[in-house]
Amino acid sequence: MAKAVLMQGNHACAEGALAAGARFFAGYPITPSTEVAELLAKRLPQVGGTFIQMEDEIAGMAATIGAALTGVKSLTATSGPGFSLKQELIGYASMAEVPCVIVNVQRVGPSTGQPTSPAQADIMQARWGSHGDRGVIALSPASVPECFSLTIEAFNLAEQYRTPVVLLLDEIIGHMREKIEIPAADSLTIVNRKKPVLPPGEFLPYQPEADGIPPMPAYGDGYRFHVTGLAHDYTGFPSGANSTSQELIARLHTKITDHADKIVTFEEQQLADAEIAVIAFGGTARTAYAAVEMARRQGIKAGLFRPITIWPSPAKQLKALAQKAKTIIVAELNYGQYVQEVERIVAGQAKVVSLAKWNNDPITPQEMLAAITGAQAN
Repeated sequence: MAKAVLMQGNHACAEGALAAGARFFAGYPITPSTEVAELLAKRLPQVGGTFIQMEDEIAGMAATIGAALTGVKSLTATSGPGFSLKQELIGYASMAEVPCVIVNVQRVGPSTGQPTSPAQADIMQARWGSHGDRGVIALSPASVPECFSLTIEAFNLAEQYRTPVVLLLDEIIGHMREKIEIPAADSLTIVNRKKPVLPPGEFLPYQPEADGIPPMPAYGDGYRFHVTGLAHDYTGFPSGANSTSQELIARLHTKITDHADKIVTFEEQQLADAEIAVIAFGGTARTAYAAVEMARRQGIKAGLFRPITIWPSPAKQLKALAQKAKTIIVAELNYGQYVQEVERIVAGQAKVVSLAKWNNDPITPQEMLAAITGAQAN
Protein backbone atom coordinates (compact mmCIF):
# COMPACT_ATOMS: atom_id res chain seq x y z
CA MET A 1 0.00 0.00 0.00
CA ALA A 2 1.27 3.48 -0.89
CA LYS A 3 2.49 5.52 2.08
CA ALA A 4 2.04 9.33 2.01
CA VAL A 5 4.85 11.40 3.54
CA LEU A 6 6.25 14.94 3.32
CA MET A 7 9.64 14.69 1.68
CA GLN A 8 12.38 16.81 0.14
CA GLY A 9 13.27 16.29 -3.53
CA ASN A 10 16.83 15.21 -2.76
CA HIS A 11 15.56 12.68 -0.22
CA ALA A 12 13.00 11.37 -2.72
CA CYS A 13 15.85 10.88 -5.16
CA ALA A 14 17.76 8.84 -2.57
CA GLU A 15 14.70 6.74 -1.75
CA GLY A 16 14.06 6.22 -5.47
CA ALA A 17 17.59 4.91 -5.86
CA LEU A 18 17.04 2.39 -3.07
CA ALA A 19 13.71 1.34 -4.58
CA ALA A 20 15.44 0.81 -7.93
CA GLY A 21 17.85 -1.59 -6.25
CA ALA A 22 20.87 0.70 -5.86
CA ARG A 23 23.21 -0.63 -3.23
CA PHE A 24 26.30 1.54 -3.71
CA PHE A 25 26.96 5.27 -3.52
CA ALA A 26 30.29 7.04 -3.80
CA GLY A 27 30.64 10.79 -3.95
CA TYR A 28 31.71 14.02 -2.33
CA PRO A 29 29.24 16.41 -0.67
CA ILE A 30 28.41 19.59 -2.55
CA THR A 31 25.52 22.04 -2.23
CA PRO A 32 22.71 21.71 -3.27
CA SER A 33 22.97 17.93 -3.70
CA THR A 34 24.36 17.00 -0.27
CA GLU A 35 21.09 15.67 1.14
CA VAL A 36 21.15 12.83 -1.39
CA ALA A 37 24.45 11.62 0.09
CA GLU A 38 23.40 12.33 3.67
CA LEU A 39 20.30 10.16 3.46
CA LEU A 40 22.05 7.36 1.57
CA ALA A 41 24.83 7.33 4.21
CA LYS A 42 22.12 6.36 6.68
CA ARG A 43 19.86 4.24 4.51
CA LEU A 44 22.26 2.14 2.43
CA PRO A 45 23.72 0.19 5.41
CA GLN A 46 20.15 -0.57 6.49
CA VAL A 47 19.54 -2.50 3.25
CA GLY A 48 22.95 -4.16 3.00
CA GLY A 49 24.42 -1.51 0.72
CA THR A 50 27.61 0.51 0.87
CA PHE A 51 28.18 4.27 1.15
CA ILE A 52 31.63 5.76 0.65
CA GLN A 53 32.51 9.43 0.91
CA MET A 54 35.46 9.73 -1.44
CA GLU A 55 38.26 12.28 -1.39
CA ASP A 56 36.81 14.17 -4.35
CA GLU A 57 34.26 14.00 -7.16
CA ILE A 58 36.59 12.24 -9.59
CA ALA A 59 37.18 9.40 -7.17
CA GLY A 60 33.45 9.26 -6.47
CA MET A 61 32.69 8.70 -10.14
CA ALA A 62 35.46 6.12 -10.49
CA ALA A 63 34.23 4.13 -7.51
CA THR A 64 30.67 4.25 -8.86
CA ILE A 65 31.86 2.74 -12.14
CA GLY A 66 33.90 0.10 -10.34
CA ALA A 67 30.96 -0.97 -8.21
CA ALA A 68 28.71 -1.17 -11.28
CA LEU A 69 31.18 -3.53 -12.94
CA THR A 70 30.73 -5.93 -10.04
CA GLY A 71 27.02 -6.07 -10.82
CA VAL A 72 25.81 -3.61 -8.17
CA LYS A 73 23.46 -0.79 -9.15
CA SER A 74 25.45 2.33 -8.30
CA LEU A 75 25.09 6.09 -8.22
CA THR A 76 26.83 9.31 -7.36
CA ALA A 77 25.38 12.77 -6.72
CA THR A 78 26.87 16.19 -7.21
CA SER A 79 26.31 19.74 -8.46
CA GLY A 80 27.81 21.84 -11.27
CA PRO A 81 31.50 22.00 -10.31
CA GLY A 82 31.52 18.34 -9.29
CA PHE A 83 29.66 17.39 -12.46
CA SER A 84 32.45 19.05 -14.44
CA LEU A 85 35.08 17.03 -12.58
CA LYS A 86 33.24 13.79 -13.29
CA GLN A 87 33.03 14.34 -17.02
CA GLU A 88 36.06 12.35 -18.15
CA LEU A 89 34.91 9.30 -16.22
CA ILE A 90 31.33 9.72 -17.46
CA GLY A 91 32.84 9.44 -20.92
CA TYR A 92 34.75 6.37 -19.77
CA ALA A 93 31.52 4.78 -18.52
CA SER A 94 29.93 5.57 -21.89
CA MET A 95 32.82 4.02 -23.83
CA ALA A 96 33.04 0.97 -21.56
CA GLU A 97 29.22 0.75 -21.44
CA VAL A 98 28.95 0.67 -17.67
CA PRO A 99 25.43 1.35 -16.36
CA CYS A 100 25.28 3.87 -13.51
CA VAL A 101 23.37 7.00 -12.47
CA ILE A 102 24.76 10.50 -11.93
CA VAL A 103 22.50 12.91 -10.04
CA ASN A 104 23.30 16.56 -10.74
CA VAL A 105 21.40 19.12 -8.65
CA GLN A 106 22.14 22.23 -10.70
CA ARG A 107 23.21 25.57 -9.24
CA VAL A 108 24.42 28.87 -10.64
CA GLY A 109 27.80 28.75 -12.40
CA PRO A 110 30.29 28.81 -13.97
CA SER A 111 32.90 27.59 -11.51
CA THR A 112 31.64 27.59 -7.91
CA GLY A 113 29.07 30.28 -8.82
CA GLN A 114 26.20 30.53 -6.35
CA PRO A 115 25.99 27.29 -4.35
CA THR A 116 22.52 27.86 -2.90
CA SER A 117 20.81 29.44 -5.92
CA PRO A 118 18.87 27.60 -8.61
CA ALA A 119 19.99 27.23 -12.21
CA GLN A 120 19.49 24.97 -15.19
CA ALA A 121 22.81 25.71 -16.78
CA ASP A 122 24.18 22.17 -17.07
CA ILE A 123 21.82 21.20 -19.87
CA MET A 124 24.55 21.29 -22.49
CA GLN A 125 27.18 19.93 -20.09
CA ALA A 126 25.01 16.85 -19.66
CA ARG A 127 25.00 16.39 -23.44
CA TRP A 128 28.48 17.51 -24.44
CA GLY A 129 30.51 17.76 -21.22
CA SER A 130 32.62 14.70 -21.89
CA HIS A 131 34.86 14.69 -24.93
CA GLY A 132 34.09 12.56 -27.94
CA ASP A 133 30.82 11.38 -29.48
CA ARG A 134 28.24 9.26 -27.71
CA GLY A 135 24.54 8.98 -27.11
CA VAL A 136 23.28 10.48 -23.84
CA ILE A 137 20.23 9.99 -21.65
CA ALA A 138 19.28 12.78 -19.20
CA LEU A 139 16.01 13.21 -17.29
CA SER A 140 14.57 16.26 -15.52
CA PRO A 141 12.00 15.91 -12.71
CA ALA A 142 9.61 18.76 -11.90
CA SER A 143 8.25 17.58 -8.55
CA VAL A 144 9.22 15.59 -5.49
CA PRO A 145 7.19 12.53 -6.59
CA GLU A 146 9.03 12.67 -9.93
CA CYS A 147 12.37 12.77 -8.11
CA PHE A 148 11.42 9.34 -6.80
CA SER A 149 9.94 7.89 -9.99
CA LEU A 150 12.52 9.32 -12.40
CA THR A 151 15.40 8.09 -10.26
CA ILE A 152 13.97 4.59 -10.69
CA GLU A 153 13.57 5.28 -14.41
CA ALA A 154 17.17 6.51 -14.61
CA PHE A 155 18.39 3.18 -13.21
CA ASN A 156 16.06 1.24 -15.51
CA LEU A 157 17.38 3.08 -18.57
CA ALA A 158 20.99 2.71 -17.44
CA GLU A 159 20.55 -1.03 -17.03
CA GLN A 160 18.54 -1.53 -20.21
CA TYR A 161 20.80 0.51 -22.48
CA ARG A 162 24.05 -0.19 -20.62
CA THR A 163 25.02 3.46 -20.28
CA PRO A 164 25.45 6.18 -17.64
CA VAL A 165 22.24 8.17 -17.15
CA VAL A 166 22.11 11.72 -15.78
CA LEU A 167 19.29 12.88 -13.51
CA LEU A 168 19.16 16.66 -13.86
CA LEU A 169 17.52 18.19 -10.84
CA ASP A 170 17.77 21.89 -10.05
CA GLU A 171 18.01 23.52 -6.64
CA ILE A 172 14.29 24.35 -6.70
CA ILE A 173 13.25 20.73 -7.04
CA GLY A 174 16.09 19.31 -4.95
CA HIS A 175 15.21 21.40 -1.90
CA MET A 176 11.43 21.52 -2.40
CA ARG A 177 9.25 19.62 0.07
CA GLU A 178 6.01 18.06 -1.13
CA LYS A 179 3.63 15.26 -0.30
CA ILE A 180 4.66 12.03 -1.93
CA GLU A 181 3.06 8.61 -1.83
CA ILE A 182 5.80 6.00 -1.84
CA PRO A 183 4.50 3.09 -3.92
CA ALA A 184 4.63 -0.45 -2.64
CA ALA A 185 7.82 -2.17 -3.78
CA ASP A 186 5.90 -4.91 -5.61
CA SER A 187 4.11 -2.29 -7.74
CA LEU A 188 7.33 -0.88 -9.22
CA THR A 189 8.83 -1.80 -12.58
CA ILE A 190 12.49 -2.58 -12.03
CA VAL A 191 14.84 -3.38 -14.93
CA ASN A 192 18.07 -5.32 -14.48
CA ARG A 193 20.86 -5.63 -17.04
CA LYS A 194 20.71 -8.63 -19.31
CA LYS A 195 23.24 -11.35 -18.61
CA PRO A 196 25.04 -13.51 -21.18
CA VAL A 197 23.59 -16.92 -22.02
CA LEU A 198 26.66 -18.23 -23.84
CA PRO A 199 29.32 -20.15 -21.91
CA PRO A 200 32.37 -18.06 -20.94
CA GLY A 201 34.51 -19.60 -23.68
CA GLU A 202 32.17 -18.39 -26.42
CA PHE A 203 31.17 -15.01 -24.96
CA LEU A 204 32.35 -11.73 -26.47
CA PRO A 205 31.62 -8.95 -23.96
CA TYR A 206 31.07 -6.15 -26.47
CA GLN A 207 29.26 -8.02 -29.22
CA PRO A 208 25.83 -6.39 -29.45
CA GLU A 209 22.61 -8.31 -29.74
CA ALA A 210 19.85 -7.36 -32.16
CA ASP A 211 18.90 -4.33 -30.03
CA GLY A 212 22.44 -2.94 -30.29
CA ILE A 213 23.26 -3.66 -26.64
CA PRO A 214 25.69 -6.33 -25.44
CA PRO A 215 24.82 -8.50 -22.41
CA MET A 216 26.89 -7.68 -19.34
CA PRO A 217 28.19 -10.17 -16.80
CA ALA A 218 29.39 -8.97 -13.42
CA TYR A 219 32.97 -9.38 -12.33
CA GLY A 220 32.95 -12.67 -10.47
CA ASP A 221 30.30 -14.32 -12.64
CA GLY A 222 32.95 -16.46 -14.31
CA TYR A 223 33.31 -14.35 -17.46
CA ARG A 224 36.72 -12.73 -17.87
CA PHE A 225 36.70 -9.53 -19.89
CA HIS A 226 38.79 -6.42 -20.39
CA VAL A 227 37.37 -2.94 -19.71
CA THR A 228 39.02 0.11 -21.25
CA GLY A 229 38.29 3.64 -22.37
CA LEU A 230 40.19 2.95 -25.57
CA ALA A 231 38.34 2.03 -28.73
CA HIS A 232 37.91 -1.73 -28.52
CA ASP A 233 36.58 -4.63 -30.49
CA TYR A 234 34.05 -7.22 -29.36
CA THR A 235 36.63 -8.79 -27.04
CA GLY A 236 37.02 -5.56 -25.06
CA PHE A 237 40.70 -5.24 -25.92
CA PRO A 238 41.96 -2.04 -27.64
CA SER A 239 41.93 -1.93 -31.42
CA GLY A 240 43.24 0.75 -33.73
CA ALA A 241 41.31 -0.49 -36.73
CA ASN A 242 39.26 2.13 -38.57
CA SER A 243 36.32 -0.24 -38.79
CA THR A 244 36.37 -0.80 -35.02
CA SER A 245 36.09 2.90 -34.16
CA GLN A 246 33.53 3.43 -36.91
CA GLU A 247 31.22 0.70 -35.65
CA LEU A 248 31.74 1.27 -31.92
CA ILE A 249 31.17 5.02 -31.85
CA ALA A 250 28.18 4.74 -34.16
CA ARG A 251 26.67 2.12 -31.86
CA LEU A 252 27.18 4.32 -28.77
CA HIS A 253 24.81 6.72 -30.54
CA THR A 254 22.37 4.35 -32.20
CA LYS A 255 21.75 2.17 -29.16
CA ILE A 256 20.11 5.33 -27.76
CA THR A 257 18.68 7.03 -30.87
CA ASP A 258 17.21 3.83 -32.32
CA HIS A 259 15.16 3.49 -29.15
CA ALA A 260 14.23 7.17 -28.75
CA ASP A 261 10.51 6.46 -29.01
CA LYS A 262 10.78 4.23 -25.94
CA ILE A 263 13.11 6.56 -24.02
CA VAL A 264 11.56 10.00 -24.61
CA THR A 265 8.88 11.10 -22.16
CA PHE A 266 7.13 14.46 -21.99
CA GLU A 267 4.06 16.26 -20.68
CA GLU A 268 1.59 18.46 -22.53
CA GLN A 269 -0.79 20.95 -20.92
CA GLN A 270 -3.51 22.76 -22.92
CA LEU A 271 -1.70 22.46 -26.24
CA ALA A 272 -4.67 21.28 -28.33
CA ASP A 273 -5.57 24.79 -29.48
CA ALA A 274 -2.49 26.67 -28.27
CA GLU A 275 -1.13 29.46 -30.43
CA ILE A 276 1.66 30.15 -27.94
CA ALA A 277 3.54 27.19 -26.47
CA VAL A 278 5.83 27.48 -23.48
CA ILE A 279 8.61 24.93 -23.21
CA ALA A 280 9.86 24.55 -19.64
CA PHE A 281 11.39 21.78 -17.54
CA GLY A 282 12.37 21.11 -13.94
CA GLY A 283 11.63 23.89 -11.48
CA THR A 284 10.80 26.32 -14.29
CA ALA A 285 7.88 24.13 -15.34
CA ARG A 286 6.29 24.92 -11.96
CA THR A 287 6.16 28.57 -13.00
CA ALA A 288 4.85 27.64 -16.44
CA TYR A 289 1.79 25.84 -15.02
CA ALA A 290 0.72 29.06 -13.29
CA ALA A 291 1.61 31.38 -16.18
CA VAL A 292 -0.33 29.33 -18.73
CA GLU A 293 -3.41 29.36 -16.47
CA MET A 294 -3.09 33.13 -16.02
CA ALA A 295 -2.82 33.58 -19.79
CA ARG A 296 -5.86 31.37 -20.40
CA ARG A 297 -7.89 33.53 -18.00
CA GLN A 298 -6.98 36.50 -20.20
CA GLY A 299 -8.24 34.67 -23.28
CA ILE A 300 -4.80 33.85 -24.64
CA LYS A 301 -4.49 30.40 -26.17
CA ALA A 302 -1.34 29.28 -24.36
CA GLY A 303 -0.07 25.82 -23.50
CA LEU A 304 2.91 24.02 -21.99
CA PHE A 305 5.25 21.39 -23.38
CA ARG A 306 7.47 19.90 -20.67
CA PRO A 307 10.33 17.68 -21.83
CA ILE A 308 10.92 15.11 -19.09
CA THR A 309 13.60 13.44 -21.16
CA ILE A 310 16.04 16.24 -21.94
CA TRP A 311 18.42 13.99 -23.90
CA PRO A 312 17.76 12.50 -26.35
CA SER A 313 15.72 15.47 -27.50
CA PRO A 314 11.98 15.02 -28.02
CA ALA A 315 12.57 16.00 -31.64
CA LYS A 316 9.50 14.37 -33.13
CA GLN A 317 7.24 16.02 -30.58
CA LEU A 318 8.84 19.46 -30.98
CA LYS A 319 8.50 19.31 -34.76
CA ALA A 320 4.80 18.50 -34.34
CA LEU A 321 4.46 21.36 -31.86
CA ALA A 322 5.97 23.77 -34.37
CA GLN A 323 3.29 22.78 -36.87
CA LYS A 324 0.56 23.93 -34.47
CA ALA A 325 1.88 26.88 -32.44
CA LYS A 326 2.73 30.27 -33.91
CA THR A 327 5.25 31.08 -31.17
CA ILE A 328 7.30 28.85 -28.90
CA ILE A 329 8.74 30.40 -25.71
CA VAL A 330 11.66 28.49 -24.20
CA ALA A 331 11.93 29.30 -20.48
CA GLU A 332 15.09 28.24 -18.65
CA LEU A 333 17.38 29.31 -15.83
CA ASN A 334 20.53 29.97 -17.82
CA TYR A 335 21.79 32.34 -20.51
CA GLY A 336 19.90 30.47 -23.22
CA GLN A 337 20.99 26.85 -23.74
CA TYR A 338 17.99 24.66 -24.50
CA VAL A 339 16.53 27.32 -26.79
CA GLN A 340 19.34 26.55 -29.22
CA GLU A 341 18.28 22.90 -29.37
CA VAL A 342 14.65 23.91 -29.91
CA GLU A 343 15.64 26.32 -32.70
CA ARG A 344 17.67 23.55 -34.34
CA ILE A 345 14.75 21.14 -34.30
CA VAL A 346 11.99 23.62 -35.17
CA ALA A 347 14.10 24.94 -38.05
CA GLY A 348 12.01 28.05 -38.66
CA GLN A 349 8.62 26.31 -38.67
CA ALA A 350 7.53 28.51 -35.72
CA LYS A 351 8.85 31.65 -34.07
CA VAL A 352 11.11 30.73 -31.12
CA VAL A 353 11.53 33.21 -28.23
CA SER A 354 14.06 32.83 -25.41
CA LEU A 355 12.98 33.57 -21.83
CA ALA A 356 16.31 33.09 -20.07
CA LYS A 357 17.16 34.15 -16.52
CA TRP A 358 20.46 33.78 -14.73
CA ASN A 359 20.39 36.15 -11.73
CA ASN A 360 20.04 33.54 -8.93
CA ASP A 361 16.23 33.77 -8.80
CA PRO A 362 13.56 31.61 -10.46
CA ILE A 363 11.44 32.98 -13.29
CA THR A 364 8.23 34.32 -11.76
CA PRO A 365 4.74 33.59 -13.18
CA GLN A 366 4.40 37.33 -13.88
CA GLU A 367 7.61 37.35 -15.92
CA MET A 368 6.49 34.35 -17.90
CA LEU A 369 3.01 35.83 -18.39
CA ALA A 370 4.64 39.01 -19.71
CA ALA A 371 6.54 36.93 -22.26
CA ILE A 372 3.31 35.21 -23.31
CA THR A 373 1.35 38.47 -23.65
CA GLY A 374 4.29 39.99 -25.51
CA ALA A 375 4.24 37.09 -27.97
CA GLN A 376 0.47 37.49 -28.34
CA ALA A 377 0.89 41.17 -29.18
CA ASN A 378 3.49 40.41 -31.83
